[in-house]
Amino acid sequence: MSNTTKKSKVIVIVGPTASGKTRLAIKVAQRFGGEIISADSMQIYKGMPIATAAPTQEEKALAVHHLVEFLEADKRFSVADYVSLAKKCIDDILSRGKLPVIVGGTGLYINSLIDGIEFCEEGFDADVRGKLEEEFEELGGEQMLLKLMKFDPDTAKRLNKADKRRIIRAFEVFYTTGKTLTEQNGLSRKNGKPYEEIMIGITYDDREKLYERINSRVDIMLNSGLIDEARAMLKKGETAAQAIGHKEFGEYLNGSCTLEEATEKLKRETRRYAKRQLTWFRRDSRINWIYADKENVTERAYDIIERKL
Repeated sequence: MSNTTKKSKVIVIVGPTASGKTRLAIKVAQRFGGEIISADSMQIYKGMPIATAAPTQEEKALAVHHLVEFLEADKRFSVADYVSLAKKCIDDILSRGKLPVIVGGTGLYINSLIDGIEFCEEGFDADVRGKLEEEFEELGGEQMLLKLMKFDPDTAKRLNKADKRRIIRAFEVFYTTGKTLTEQNGLSRKNGKPYEEIMIGITYDDREKLYERINSRVDIMLNSGLIDEARAMLKKGETAAQAIGHKEFGEYLNGSCTLEEATEKLKRETRRYAKRQLTWFRRDSRINWIYADKENVTERAYDIIERKL
């Protein structure tokens, strides 16, 4: 019998961008003998450490990190791929008597992993996807969501009109398998959750303080060479071009806006992304929330984990 079938415990640290997840994860890993597994859909790619706020070499030296900067920027990578690799990492960490510490802001990755969602390989068709992308460009996200409401209202309600990739995926699954994404997810949960999760979320009671941190992080990224990174990566593939930070400065690099306009747009888009992350995570009642502007994050996290381990 494998470790995972015994409902091994895993720590999960979530929250919006710039909330301090990486710092807390390192402290938790050091305190409880853990290793960190990233759950960030952009930190998986090589060559984008500034835009994705990937752990620095100094941070990696403080705790073992998995699933960070291992994939070329032009490679396709799905939620199913993430779940498969993350499970292997968890099994490996547990086999060595260590504690898995999952940290990141990609809610779909985290929920798919800890809720035991199993993905089949059906549902990918390049021709269908191409036609759907053309339709999305013609109709826009709002109209596509209205169409999706007709056959998969649950998925349509979960998605934002700007979430092009997931809207297209919902249509693609239905057109190629005959089942809605909601039905697929229901079937995929039949084996139950593989782990006993201890979930911690970092947020701010005063949302403006989080936004100040985001604005400050963007300024630090610029001073660290974000524009040069964007220039190099935008040549390498569509995935990299969609990263927040590269996308906005791509517009500056091609001359369609000023540096100041690109910087302000990046701050605005990052704040919007943080709001979407919070909306996603707020629905999960398992999360023990820590308010970074009111509490000692580290001590509060230690207390939650010690009580539940």
